[in-house]
Amino acid sequence: MSRRNYDQDFKKEASRLVVHDGRTIRSVEESLGITRGVLKDWVMQYRHDSENAFKGKDKTEHEQVRHLEKELARVTRERDILKKAVAIFSKEPNPYTGL
Repeated sequence: MSRRNYDQDFKKEASRLVVHDGRTIRSVEESLGITRGVLKDWVMQYRHDSENAFKGKDKTEHEQVRHLEKELARVTRERDILKKAVAIFSKEPNPYTGL
């Protein structure tokens, strides 16, 4: 079973449902499909510092942009290679040279 990652906004909203709306931890976990016991830690962090809670694990915008730029460059290179390969293999052989 793989570990699920939740973003900062999801954690804050789930914690807010417990702290401000008065819902139980268990009911929020069940309604959102969160693994049992995880929300308790989130609520403690949220109560300690709701503004800055959960910032440590999320990527900054700059890191996300840099990651996406690298991914775009990789995909562009792959596309260009495939274009060249299609051009090479789609040429009809020369009947005079056999190539």
